[in-house]
Amino acid sequence: MIQIIPAIDMIEGKCVRLTQGDYGKKIIYNENPLEVALEFQDSGLTRLHLVDLDGAKAKKVINWKVLEKIASQTSLHIDFGGGVQSEEDIRIVFESGAKQITGGSVAVKQPDLFKSWLDSYGGEKIILGADAKNEKVAVSGWEEGTELWVYDFVEEYVDKGVKYTISTDVAKDGLLQGPSFDLYKNLQDKCPDLNIIASGGISGLADVEKLAEMNIYGVIIGKAIYENRISLVDLQRFIA
Repeated sequence: MIQIIPAIDMIEGKCVRLTQGDYGKKIIYNENPLEVALEFQDSGLTRLHLVDLDGAKAKKVINWKVLEKIASQTSLHIDFGGGVQSEEDIRIVFESGAKQITGGSVAVKQPDLFKSWLDSYGGEKIILGADAKNEKVAVSGWEEGTELWVYDFVEEYVDKGVKYTISTDVAKDGLLQGPSFDLYKNLQDKCPDLNIIASGGISGLADVEKLAEMNIYGVIIGKAIYENRISLVDLQRFIA
């Protein structure tokens, strides 16, 4: 059964969504992310993808108090991403209640540090963020491109112990036009034992069903929920 992982993206402690990672295209959906998290929990969902967009920009964790509040007042399994780029960041995030962290920029810019996290915490707790623009890795809240082919980048880290990756096609994110099925199929072919979490572009239930048919491990859903393209009731069929 595919894992349904609703997303809360945070700017200044508020629940927001961007379009294609553009901080200038921001919509505030709720001033209180805890309220949103409780709605997810009340509907039977058990996971949460919590993203610190301020942190991604600042290159250090900013909104850890929101994480702490959600972790202490819900039973959601939280993976946290955005700005986790130092030993201090990862300590704060785990002490604040996250079960997993997602590292993207750090895996590109400080590979030895990211590898040390894999060694210290294990592949169950450290998720590789592998966001792609034209199949090349994008970092720092997608404000920076690289020349790294996403498939080679992921494969190299699988060899180092990565078990989970969250991959977003930047070109699809926030547009509600469907996810990049080809990206995930190519990742599956390259790394058949990897737990791939699809993110970005989910437009409706049919997208979730297609990813489930592809045996993708999980799917992150954000804007489609907030824009009422997918209801929390609809998602209950995927809850084991």
